[in-house]
Amino acid sequence: MNTTSTRGVLHVHATPQALCPHIRWALESVAGRSADLEWYPQEALPGTVRTTLEWHGPQGTGALLASALQRLRNLRFEVTEEASPGADAGRWAYTPELGIFYGMTDSLGNTVITEDRVRYAYEMAKGDPAALLGQFSLALGEAWDTELEPLRETTITPSNVRFLHRVG
Repeated sequence: MNTTSTRGVLHVHATPQALCPHIRWALESVAGRSADLEWYPQEALPGTVRTTLEWHGPQGTGALLASALQRLRNLRFEVTEEASPGADAGRWAYTPELGIFYGMTDSLGNTVITEDRVRYAYEMAKGDPAALLGQFSLALGEAWDTELEPLRETTITPSNVRFLHRVG
């Protein structure tokens, strides 16, 4: 069992209200304790709600949260995990249309493209500059950012943030 601790943030940007209990159950299955979420209307996508949750748990919790939530399919979310000893920071983004995206991030939240991914992009582009730009766009998760940007809040009010600590 991993004892290195880290933290992160979950933003459920938009989900039908009917999925709210399922989201709570998914979070509880990862955390091993109850998750009290406060939901707010998502004005950018009428008929949906949003929430934000700060979490604290063992290294890898971000991946577990993203994996549990993507199974619900009809929601849009992002999970971040801060760097910890032996592990890079990361961001997972999900939309029903695009599926899941994972990107390693630096201390400022920028997506980092690894050497192997750059080599792959060159290989796939076969000398075509437009194809190379397309590969880099994919590696940076630009399509996910484009879809999620209208749903993101520029500020988070304290009453909107909940905390989740993984037990064990």
